[in-house]
Amino acid sequence: MKKIILALMALIVIAGAVFAFINAKENYDPTKYSATVTPSPLKPGSKIDYTLPDQFGKPHTLEAGTQTLILTFAKESSHTVRNFLKQQPEDFLLTHEAEYIADIHPMPVIIRNAFAMPDLKKSNYPVLLIYEEKIATQFKNPEHADDIMLVTLQNKVVKAVDYVKDADALAKKLQ
Repeated sequence: MKKIILALMALIVIAGAVFAFINAKENYDPTKYSATVTPSPLKPGSKIDYTLPDQFGKPHTLEAGTQTLILTFAKESSHTVRNFLKQQPEDFLLTHEAEYIADIHPMPVIIRNAFAMPDLKKSNYPVLLIYEEKIATQFKNPEHADDIMLVTLQNKVVKAVDYVKDADALAKKLQ
């Protein structure tokens, strides 16, 4: 009986090590992506430009016609936005000339690769991802880190920055 328990424990340890090894590899290439907010931090009048990857690694560059950015910097607000977008038509972001950006830089690589990315890949809309603190810092307002940030743009220039806490307020702002 002891040998069986020891063998099972050894298998669990080996499986855990293999799982960690496979999922601990960083897939993000910082030389391919960037973001600038001038002046920083983000505020009305700031000019924004970025190239960020989505959940599939496809690069997205901010277009002059994009009118709204939805940004999240915390797990709860990210889930709120994702649940809201799941209830919308597939082309919701496109028809609203909006992009959704989620800051995932604080997340440990193993957690990101093993759990968050597979979940994000189930989404039927692009989720642009911030992998670097230096990029997140340009956008994030620490006083509203747990809120959903809505940035209104015109030709890549910030016209307004609003913060909402729930899906109802998000829906009102996006209409």
